[in-house]
Order: sequence, then C-alpha cells, then structure tokens
Amino acid sequence: MTSESDRTAAVRIDWDAQAATFDAEPDHGLGPPEVRAAWAERLRTWLPGHPADLLDLGCGTGSLALLAAEQGHRVTGVDSSPAMVERARAKLAGRDAVFLVGDAAAPPVGEGLFDTVLVRHVLWALPDPARVLRHWRALLRPGGRFVLVEGVWGTQTPVGVPAGRLTALLAPLAADVRLERLSEQTVLWGKEVHDERYAVVATV
Repeated sequence: MTSESDRTAAVRIDWDAQAATFDAEPDHGLGPPEVRAAWAERLRTWLPGHPADLLDLGCGTGSLALLAAEQGHRVTGVDSSPAMVERARAKLAGRDAVFLVGDAAAPPVGEGLFDTVLVRHVLWALPDPARVLRHWRALLRPGGRFVLVEGVWGTQTPVGVPAGRLTALLAPLAADVRLERLSEQTVLWGKEVHDERYAVVATV
C-alpha cells in the first residue's frame, strides 16, 4: 500500500520544524477535553491494568505518553526529532518518564525490558515493517503486548498499512491479535474521517 517514495517523503518531513505546531491538531495535542478523554479511555482498555513499563515509539510531543503516565505506567519515549523530544520532556516533567532521541525502527533501548510497545501512525513510514515488528517483539517481556494504531490515508494515492496486512504480519509473533476499528470514532480525531483507522492489540 505504501510505496518506497511515500516512505521517503515521510522521512524527509522536517519534524523539528513541525514540533512547534504539531499539537494544534486535535488528535496530536489532545487539547479538546472530549478528545483527550476518548484517548484516555482507549488506553485503559489497551494497556495493562497494572503499572507497567511502556515504550512509546515515534512519541512526538508525548501526548499519549502523558495519558499513559497519568494511568500509572512508567514511560520511555523515543522520537527521531530532538524538538519533539524536548516538548515531550517538558510535557511530562515530574512524571515517571524518560525520552530519548532515536530511530523508532531501532530504538536505543535494551531487549526484554517492556510490557507494552505503543506505536501510533509510525509503522507505515518505516521500511520493511515485518523486520521492524520482529525487532520490536524482542523488546517485549514474555506476555507483553503491542498496541499499534495505524491506518490508510488518502483516496487517489493512499498511504498506510491496511489492517489485514498488519494482523497478518503479527500472526507469527503473537499468541493473540485483536483488531479494533476506529474510523467511526470521530471523537478520537476531533472530526469525521473517511479513511481506514484502527488499532491492533497483540499479546506475545
């Protein structure tokens, strides 16, 4: 679905320059109270019900990381943009959270340290998603889980990872794979959307 040129274009975005206005989008900054509450409720159903070690890859300004920390989880965030990481550190100041500059595909963390790998709208832009998922699998403890929020955007030249492809890639890596459709949950996005948006929770 996503061509190499699409991924290259995503990589070429100046995320440092985007950082100052990134949170202006309702589903990025989670500014509207109803959007924030909707994502918080989703995370409660997706994340472990006890304090856990969570790795947020492509964490951006830390909006989801903050919700996870507020729910008692210990958060490590990784993003390739120093400006995004700086904003995430400020947003979670005083929380049980650390943020690192690094590649989401090969984050600068050790193996077997996390209960959850959380990724939103990142996998589609990475080369060789199958290889990336195998690497992320090694970062999880036994019984850990993936929480992957992805989709397919655009009509004329769609980009993204279809749900069927992602669940197929996860099948050999996880004991249980659960798909949740999100396109009709307009409160999550702050607007109506007409493309494919979904979450996959996969327990290893």
